[in-house]
Amino acid sequence: MIIEPRMRGFICLTSHPKGCEQNVLNQIDYVKSQGKIAGAKKVLVIGASTGFGLASRITSAFGSDAATIGVFFEKAPAAGKTASPGYYNSLAFEAAAGRAGLYAKSINGDAFSNEVKSQTIDLIKADLGQIDLVIYSLASPVRQHPVSGVLHRSVLKPIGDTFSDKTVDFHTGIVSEVTITPCNDEDIENTVAVMGGEDWQMWMDALLNAGVLADGAMTVAYSYIGPKVTEPVYRKGTIGMAKDHLESTAFKITEGLANIGGKAFVSVNKALVTQASSAIPVIPLYISLLYKIMKAKGTHEGCIEQIQRLFSARLYTNGTIPVDEKGRIRIDDWEMDEAVQKEVAELWKGATTENLPGIGDLNGYKSDFLNLFGFGIDGVDYAAEANELIEIPGLITVEK
Repeated sequence: MIIEPRMRGFICLTSHPKGCEQNVLNQIDYVKSQGKIAGAKKVLVIGASTGFGLASRITSAFGSDAATIGVFFEKAPAAGKTASPGYYNSLAFEAAAGRAGLYAKSINGDAFSNEVKSQTIDLIKADLGQIDLVIYSLASPVRQHPVSGVLHRSVLKPIGDTFSDKTVDFHTGIVSEVTITPCNDEDIENTVAVMGGEDWQMWMDALLNAGVLADGAMTVAYSYIGPKVTEPVYRKGTIGMAKDHLESTAFKITEGLANIGGKAFVSVNKALVTQASSAIPVIPLYISLLYKIMKAKGTHEGCIEQIQRLFSARLYTNGTIPVDEKGRIRIDDWEMDEAVQKEVAELWKGATTENLPGIGDLNGYKSDFLNLFGFGIDGVDYAAEANELIEIPGLITVEK
């Protein structure tokens, strides 16, 4: 079939298998071009199919020759219907890993569930014995609690006061005012349940109790802080409460890993175009302005550049891992540079529909968004028929 992008709001309903493959191959080429990293050799990535999780799996495999297990929840293809992009990404990754002689297997199912945790542990025991690194990179808006059975839904709301500020519809380029009413206590509770650190802790406890963590094993979860302009609706809102919980959980996990000399870290990453960030009001406008400034300064990074730098310059330097006053790794340092943030704040004040094409990088934002779904990738013939039905050989699918 001829596959074209079909949009609904901030979601693309289709994905292109060849485009996703080329996107993955481009990331692999980048990692290989940067030289070897003396990193972990047996790696579990929870949330491995897109964004920072996919970049972590690629960096581990092609930067450190690591065996990797990826856990994700993606839609398989059906006749006339494409798979979700993460499915095609993972297929392309596994194929490339196989060509390179690297172990790579994947589990498709709800990572919040006990069933997926159990299946993952069984796979580690059977194939790898123990693992050295666990990357936790889940980005789901919903979580069914594995003990209570309660379905929690996260919300993006400010705490205390109504929030009003600018945003942009990145499809049309129209800058407008957005207003978000404040949350209630239940909203906070649900958002922390979905996006906080409880599930990360459950994963690490399960892996530790099963004896599949090697001595000195490390785990890293990803977080975000962001600028003053997004603070009321992000870092000081419901999601910020969840991020605070995630970050505090790192210390609890480190305590639990003391007997094996293990450690847990939270890495605060850069603002990037992802399916999750595209749904957050204000963020697309901020990223458009940020991209323009950082590209001009030569400091812009996509997911793969960001994670390659995290691994090579922070996690695996044979020295102490540098952290901030709250114990967090800060790989958002170039974004949060004082000069960069000052420029963003100045541009923000005057941003309009008319001048955004000049002062921001909306085209870059749109391009990155399409790339997430395998569209707009150089070297792909989108006029050619594509086989939507390709599947991941040996994929372990876990039904609840």
